[in-house]
Amino acid sequence: MTILDSILEDKRKEVSASKSIISREQIVAQAKAALPPRDFRKAIQGKPFTLIAEIKKASPSKGLLVEQFDPPSLARELSAGGASALSVLTDRKYFKGEPSYIADVKATVSLPVLRKDFIVDEYQVYESRALGADAILLIVRALKERELKQLYELAGSLGLGVLVETHNESEIETANAIGATIIGVNNRDLDTFEVRLSMSLALFRHIGAQAIAVSESGISTLADTSALKRAGFRAALVGEGIMTQTDRIEAVRGLIPE
Repeated sequence: MTILDSILEDKRKEVSASKSIISREQIVAQAKAALPPRDFRKAIQGKPFTLIAEIKKASPSKGLLVEQFDPPSLARELSAGGASALSVLTDRKYFKGEPSYIADVKATVSLPVLRKDFIVDEYQVYESRALGADAILLIVRALKERELKQLYELAGSLGLGVLVETHNESEIETANAIGATIIGVNNRDLDTFEVRLSMSLALFRHIGAQAIAVSESGISTLADTSALKRAGFRAALVGEGIMTQTDRIEAVRGLIPE
């Protein structure tokens, strides 16, 4: 069993437990009562190259990243540095996240917020909107194409942006087939957690013209983001490369190419 398999198995159990606490009907009502989402897609296409900065306490591969972890304070730093949008980890078991971090961040800054989690059920899409998320992550490898399309369309009906994450040419073809307008290439192999920036550079040409191309993971220098921009990417999602820095404002500024 791969790391991703383990995460998805645990996530399905977690969702099942959530349903026993808050019913589907209740979560749908909460989603519909939530304030209108901020425009995630507009935020990341407003400049030649933008940064989605990730608020992330820990990871399975690196362990604890930030000891003094305060999401509102981090959000202010990332916003001051010039991030165009924020990604917030909400997975508890593997990333030490909390769903409540979304509301904490939204109350602090005006940037749109992506809920970074492992979405496997429509319940989580409604839950994301109820929590105040403006966009969600859908991982092609974690879903059958039919499931991916259903969750993508449900998110769109709720006004949520969707970052569709891919890892190879076949997955990009699937993302293109469902009409994804924001397609991410994760440079981290979710089976081994090995990271190679060359993955994005090799796969960009397969991303449909309708989509904003986003590179994710293993990005830590201006040389990295400059290479991505030259290749045609419009944005990068960076977590560890910022979270582990002492001066996160300058860390964000230093990753945005001219």
